[in-house]
Amino acid sequence: MKQHFSSVWTREPRAAKSPGLDRAQIVREAMALLDAEGLDALSMRRLGARLGSGATSIYWHVANKDELLELVLDEVYGELTVPNTQESTWRDSASSFAYSMRQVLFRHPWAINLIGTIPGIGPNAILLMTRLVATFDHAGFRGLDQDYAASTLIAYVAGVTMPEISWRTMMEQTGLESNELNAALHPLVEKAAADHPGLAARYAEFREVDVETTKALNFEFGLTCLLDGLEARLNRAASADPGTPPLRPGIH
Repeated sequence: MKQHFSSVWTREPRAAKSPGLDRAQIVREAMALLDAEGLDALSMRRLGARLGSGATSIYWHVANKDELLELVLDEVYGELTVPNTQESTWRDSASSFAYSMRQVLFRHPWAINLIGTIPGIGPNAILLMTRLVATFDHAGFRGLDQDYAASTLIAYVAGVTMPEISWRTMMEQTGLESNELNAALHPLVEKAAADHPGLAARYAEFREVDVETTKALNFEFGLTCLLDGLEARLNRAASADPGTPPLRPGIH
């Protein structure tokens, strides 16, 4: 039996059935609930209570919880920024997007579990992808390589940011600051690495580093390597085609 897919974006929004409760208000309150308590806390009943309305009033605007999640995720996409390629180099534009995505995921940590599991076909998602593809078109990528470059960048940010979000969750649960949590975990790490003296010595060497600074430098290091790799790929393609001048950093 074939699966039938539907989306909140395939039909026009319904007009409010009662004064004061419209789709935009539902989305704002759902995001507030998600930011405060996470994905597991979201239900139509709880959202209705926060809105001072029954769940049936919400179902007038969205058919189910999946549709509601489509709406809130598109709001998250709307907070991401990609500078205009006419005003920025392609590397600066891609880097700005990466940092924007990282900060937005910190603001809405629940969203990391939705990216890739809910179709990104809302207006903000479409506009975002259009700008990302334009960035890599400006760089010199052609055809599907533009999409591959964009998805690689998104995957990098999501992959590096996810453990950072988990770390922040541990901080909230323990009430410890980042360096305090690192110090509290060190005896466990030391014991786990006891049979691996080289690794244990490495952990001891970097025991006193500032955790947040290290995480920021780690993100920048990986992002720079990724952009360097994309640029090298473009230069190799240009070398294979004598009629195409090679890229020089900072001019695309």
